[in-house]
Amino acid sequence: MLMSNFHHQRRQTSAFPPERILALAAVLLVLSSLFGQARAEVLAPEVLTEDHAVLHTSTVPANAGEQVKLFVREHVRSDGPDGNPRKAVLMIHGFSVPVLPGMDLGHDHYSWALWLAQAGFDVFMLDFQGSGASPLPNRNIVQMNDPCNVPTADQTRALIPNPLSATCPPSYPFQLINSQSDWSELDTVVDYIRTLRGVAKVALVSWSLGSFRVGPYAVQHPEKVESLFLLAPIFNPNFRSGTGPDGFGPPVALPPPGTPMSLRTRSDLMVGTPTMPGWDLEVKKGLEIGCEGQVEDGIQDVVWNAIMDNDELGRTWGPGSPPEGVMRVRTQFQWGWNATTAHKISVPVAIIAGELDTGTGAIQDFPRLYGEIPHDHKLWFKVQCAGHFMPWERQRRVLHHISKQWLKHGAVDEFTNGCFFVDTEGAISSRPCDRK
Repeated sequence: MLMSNFHHQRRQTSAFPPERILALAAVLLVLSSLFGQARAEVLAPEVLTEDHAVLHTSTVPANAGEQVKLFVREHVRSDGPDGNPRKAVLMIHGFSVPVLPGMDLGHDHYSWALWLAQAGFDVFMLDFQGSGASPLPNRNIVQMNDPCNVPTADQTRALIPNPLSATCPPSYPFQLINSQSDWSELDTVVDYIRTLRGVAKVALVSWSLGSFRVGPYAVQHPEKVESLFLLAPIFNPNFRSGTGPDGFGPPVALPPPGTPMSLRTRSDLMVGTPTMPGWDLEVKKGLEIGCEGQVEDGIQDVVWNAIMDNDELGRTWGPGSPPEGVMRVRTQFQWGWNATTAHKISVPVAIIAGELDTGTGAIQDFPRLYGEIPHDHKLWFKVQCAGHFMPWERQRRVLHHISKQWLKHGAVDEFTNGCFFVDTEGAISSRPCDRK
């Protein structure tokens, strides 16, 4: 059995009702480090949080060569480890949701990162450039501040009359980031953590499209990666390859044409679009097969508010008075995450996904991903009554427990290989590995 009771305390945030707020905090520390500066404050008696500004020379074409500051948040227990440094974990966001609302939702028992920190890990979370707070301050990429720099269809449906009165051509007619720039930022932060905390390797945890960053990175830098934990990974075995001797060079001239960002509204995320199914569809599918209570009442409001708290400009755009806000989503030209790359992974891998997961319309070939990994230190869990948004659902506790065991032991219930089903009580049973 995986389940157990979990209770924690958090500092005051806007997501808490007053009766839940614990005025415990706060000691403010200003920390310096080799690569950046960090701000720290006590969250609760057991966990310390630090916000790091990690210096990085940008390879994003729009600001290439500039020194930027990547936002990294850290949670770690305030009691020091005995002897060796704590195991370092770096959590990576997906396509559109920044890392804090995704991995560290400040509401009740929802913070996955806090759970892992309380379990004894040194947990870091990274916003890549164009997402959340990166680059500091406040997603400081000028191309993402221009509402003309979104597709015309997005302008029409979401930005007229606020902030636009009519459609307009983009001032930067290119896609913003690419696989190479993301791998470069990931490498900078991994090296920062290794130096800061005196560890040789870092365990990588990703959600959804984050697999495009951590999978190829683990192939390029196995000496720096302890293991991979892939939540709801997007994986198309036939996705485009890179070039060059290692197969990770850009397959086209960069930057490719397009716009530097697209938009997602609350309806896009919850209800979905013709090409991207939303959260509500998975909940509906759950009800059809008897999954009552997949999500708690009001959690979608909490999630959307947390996302808007991570986009000071985006929250002022869009329909409504006051505006409901929109997600400014960086455009991403990617390559190098496919069957060929998966077959080169040498580090231990755990895959977990809900039985209701639609991949928000993207390809998730879990059997092929599991099969292509060429070694036996690999696990795959299918979770009952859970979807793509498991960190925000009732079955998040299964996610928390399985990830804790994997990161601590490299095993779950002493298993290091195989495919399993996890029910709503947290009990695991074996299942075939050749079907989704």
